[in-house]
Amino acid sequence: MSEYAVVNPATGQTLAQYDTFTDAVVGEKTETADAAYREWRDTPVADRAAVLRHVAELHRERRENLAAIIVREMGKPLDAALGEVDFAADITEFYADQSERITADQPLDILGEGSAFIRRSPLGVLLGIMPWNFPYYQVARFAAPNLVLGNTILLKHAPQCPESAAAIEQMYLDAGAPEGAYVNLYITNAQAADVIADPRVQGVSVTGSERAGSAVAALAGKHLKKVALELGGSDPFIVLSTPDLSATVTAAVDARMDNNGQSCNAPKRFIVVDELYDAFVEKFAAAMQSCNMGDPFDPDTVLGPLSSLTAAERLEEQVDRAAAQGATVVVGGHRDQAFFEPTVLTGVTAQMDAYREEFFGPVGVVYRVADEDEAVLVANDTPFGLGSYLFTTDADQADRVADRIEAGMVFVNCVLADSPELPFGGVKRSGTGREMGLLAADEFVNKKLVRTAPQSA
Repeated sequence: MSEYAVVNPATGQTLAQYDTFTDAVVGEKTETADAAYREWRDTPVADRAAVLRHVAELHRERRENLAAIIVREMGKPLDAALGEVDFAADITEFYADQSERITADQPLDILGEGSAFIRRSPLGVLLGIMPWNFPYYQVARFAAPNLVLGNTILLKHAPQCPESAAAIEQMYLDAGAPEGAYVNLYITNAQAADVIADPRVQGVSVTGSERAGSAVAALAGKHLKKVALELGGSDPFIVLSTPDLSATVTAAVDARMDNNGQSCNAPKRFIVVDELYDAFVEKFAAAMQSCNMGDPFDPDTVLGPLSSLTAAERLEEQVDRAAAQGATVVVGGHRDQAFFEPTVLTGVTAQMDAYREEFFGPVGVVYRVADEDEAVLVANDTPFGLGSYLFTTDADQADRVADRIEAGMVFVNCVLADSPELPFGGVKRSGTGREMGLLAADEFVNKKLVRTAPQSA
């Protein structure tokens, strides 16, 4: 069977297969991207932005079909799939709107006579290696800023997302991008390594697992290529005080169940002060258990299947191992094919594997802490550092704790608040670099200094 296939996780049925490209085809497509770069970089910024704006429009025009594709590919509930298409459109449009700003020269104050400025110039062909959990959103936040800058894109999507991968490439072609500006690659990991080594490729961006990020970073370092990494997360959700515990629990469940629990920056560890802990666990477990699980095309479904049978089996093994090591399964813990029940664990200690693992599915682990200091200690006691969530009624405490949390993002009294203008990224084993916001446009760009002195008479 081809490595690239659409396998509906809700039914296990293989719906389509796509041939992996030969090495010769990969070489031709890389050459096309390199040739396109030499045209695209000299295209006026306003014209590049117009193409991106058209791509955003095509996302909106084709949203129903685009959403249905990813429901079939990875089991995302239909309403969430539609939301993802809309968000990808918003991100693409944001960079079209900001095109002049992110490519403008930056004047510098200098000590001597004359002038100096930074000019942001594209680097060339970039390789993106993207995951299955957000097939459109992940691509948009990498491709859009870099295309506006004048780079061109080679995109290796996840093997289970070949149909959405082709749909994205088609939108760029239909929007008037030159052939080679955005190129979809159906390639193996070994072929991806060859692409990274190719001297025509100037950088690589990876969103995925720690293992994938480590492997790609090693290859990029070997070949002296710029690399950006957005990897796993085990984000804390800290509850220190709240005027409405039920509303806070609703936020916790909404964030944990987003994308069937398969989001890198979802809260996975719920850290609650002692006086709120018992009530939080009771409400949280009940709310998790009440989430409707079923057909992802059903509008009433909150929780669809995990992305694959393998993913569900992996999560089941983690939960079973946590229980065997002494954790309490408050609710859930059972699998039916690729469907996994909403699950709540308590009693996890630092001696258990679950304490430092990422649960990529609808599993929440709740920790009891005495006070702010212990909450911060537990929150930071992880190899990850992507996002974090803090609920408190004390503004001074919010600022203090946000400063102490070791993560790339802190959301105070809110969840699901990502937006195109807000940078996204982490620290520690969650990766390097930033996507979205204006910072994304500084990842793969030559910040060229131009210093001019007056000529002597």
